[in-house]
Amino acid sequence: MFEKVLIANRGEIALRVLRACKELGIQTVAVHSTADADAMHVRLADESVCIGPPQVRDSYLNIPALMAACEITGADAVHPGYGFLSENARFAEILDEHKIVFIGPTAEHIRLMGDKITAKQTVADLGIPTVPGSDGEVHTVDEALAVAQEIGFPVLIKAAAGGGGRGMRVAESKDKLGEAFSAARTEAAANFGDDAVYIEKFLGTPRHIEFQILGDGEGKAIHLGERDCSIQRRHQKIWEEAPSPALNSEERLRMGEVVAKAMADLKYRGVGTIEFLYENGEFYFIEMNTRIQVEHPVTEMITRIDLINEQIKVASGRGMTLKQDDIQFRGHAIECRINAEHPETFVPSPGKIEYYHPPGGLGVRVDSSVYQGYEIPPYYDSLIGKLIVHGETRNECLMRLRRSLSELVVNGVETTVPLFNRLVKNQDIIDGQYDIHWLETFLAENSD
Repeated sequence: MFEKVLIANRGEIALRVLRACKELGIQTVAVHSTADADAMHVRLADESVCIGPPQVRDSYLNIPALMAACEITGADAVHPGYGFLSENARFAEILDEHKIVFIGPTAEHIRLMGDKITAKQTVADLGIPTVPGSDGEVHTVDEALAVAQEIGFPVLIKAAAGGGGRGMRVAESKDKLGEAFSAARTEAAANFGDDAVYIEKFLGTPRHIEFQILGDGEGKAIHLGERDCSIQRRHQKIWEEAPSPALNSEERLRMGEVVAKAMADLKYRGVGTIEFLYENGEFYFIEMNTRIQVEHPVTEMITRIDLINEQIKVASGRGMTLKQDDIQFRGHAIECRINAEHPETFVPSPGKIEYYHPPGGLGVRVDSSVYQGYEIPPYYDSLIGKLIVHGETRNECLMRLRRSLSELVVNGVETTVPLFNRLVKNQDIIDGQYDIHWLETFLAENSD
């Protein structure tokens, strides 16, 4: 097992990793920008190192500063959390060159899945269903038109190096294709330094369903069920639940076996998530995230398995003790991402938390690094924390969520709690009848 892990992140995920390390008897190193000097994970870590000013390029994305922190503290492993450098293949390579373990997959697999075109081709060869579309990059409008006419309009033009909804445009007809193609390439180049795009069939009312996997890097892999992440705003998830209200046990078993076998064949190491669009009983691969997900707690709640703990043990070389038969699903879990944003305009609301009271009780979990008096800085994402609830049934879970939201108090900044208070009472949500476009429609119809 590792002696000392450097946590190359901030906020709630840094605190989440720190807790897992402490329970494994591993010493921890917190890195932080000057803006995060008073962060909770910094206060609780065994050691801390300031790695730069608030701007992420000069701190949390500053590889030389992180490597210096490893050398100063003698850390023998780095956990990247999510975001920042968690899917940076070069960072993983540099750590390996310095005999420091990257708690995650190999650089090869990060790079393989980081390019959406290559990832799609790879998983198709491994037996995972993909969305009909181009075989690879589409270079011209004429090429795009040929693909679109073959698979039928509407089509989705996507950045090969994209993520978070950037570099994506829908073309509903031939007349709209040229404009959408140019816009997608321009946005891709601006956000990712790569204007490569590809084309997929645009699905009208799909759900966003992802499967959690764990592999030992030696040819063994298991799945831990699915999460439904369809409640999204501008392609950003805000509500996740497990299991999905849309799947039956046969579909869950079938797709779980497909993704586990594929990751075993790939000899994937650590945790990862295979993301799909699901429509009319069919799954279509969209991407793989080679890191821990923000929404991993809902899987932990229904399986009672600590994913960060398992991730660290696999990376340390202890192998994977879990077998597929060990994974038993119990009850239902829902996660709400509580952001420091105006609940209607979604404008960020940094500032000082004057009063903070998290909910509690049976089946309630709050993953957050804030505290009363904490100053939410304006430099990073607006996540205050994640409220996760578990119930024996989905209805019990929804009622527990409604109760927990009523107990949660965050004064001093605007939050998205009022939005979730509306969602948890909405009949479509109660019935589990929603798709990836549902929230956008709901917000448009209920705006003042």
